[in-house]
Amino acid sequence: MLSSLSRLLTYLTAALYAILGALLFVMPEQLAPVFAWKVTPFMTITIGGWCLGNAWAAFLIARRWTWERVFSSLLYLGLFAVGELLVVYLFRSKLNLTHPIAWLYLVTLLTNAVLACVALIEALRSRPQLKPAEIATNALQNTFLALFIIFVGFLGIYGCIAQVGWVGTNGGIFPEVMSLFTLRSFGVFYLCIALGVAPYVKYKSRDALLNHGFISFGLIVFITAAAFAYIGVFDFAAKPGGLAYFGAYIVVGIVLLNYYRKYGTGA
Repeated sequence: MLSSLSRLLTYLTAALYAILGALLFVMPEQLAPVFAWKVTPFMTITIGGWCLGNAWAAFLIARRWTWERVFSSLLYLGLFAVGELLVVYLFRSKLNLTHPIAWLYLVTLLTNAVLACVALIEALRSRPQLKPAEIATNALQNTFLALFIIFVGFLGIYGCIAQVGWVGTNGGIFPEVMSLFTLRSFGVFYLCIALGVAPYVKYKSRDALLNHGFISFGLIVFITAAAFAYIGVFDFAAKPGGLAYFGAYIVVGIVLLNYYRKYGTGA
């Protein structure tokens, strides 16, 4: 099983993401010009939403510290840190490290990556087993899960390979034109979300899946809040694809809230 060291690292990761996310979320106009790479205020507050969502996730992982309830969320966090650090490395010539916020971003990702390495080593040593599902997911839930993985996974892969100017990269869905650095960062984010829930294709535990959804729910809340805060950058008449950006988060959020009302959060 996972040790107290990895649990402590999880709390530390939560604290760092909370500080970083709060700064980016509350002061996007001030921090966008000095962030680690060239971003707009809306991109900055959105990245802040990722970080606050990750802080929520890491805190709940440390609180709900049993393997079958946290393994998939730890997988997401680990993939996120490694993936975003890889993007930073590939675009290192574009890095701007003149402001402490950029260093805080790197330190947070590195701490998250250390957590991932420690948790992986401990899991390989102890080989914890998943308990049989007390209540299995039903056909509707499995279908929704498969559609979610396909849709979000496609967005992630597309963001990881698309070039500036491809369909959807010129403000068609996300309302602003992204640099390749930003596009790859967003692509990795979505791909990690999809891979984080992929184990539930095989491990059909309703409570474990509900728990993963609740641990990830902060991402939906904060990213949607960021979009509403900058709703003025959307032009729904000229670029209706922006409705899909809002709609995807809202639909998933409503579906999850309905399941929480009926079945609880899987705790």
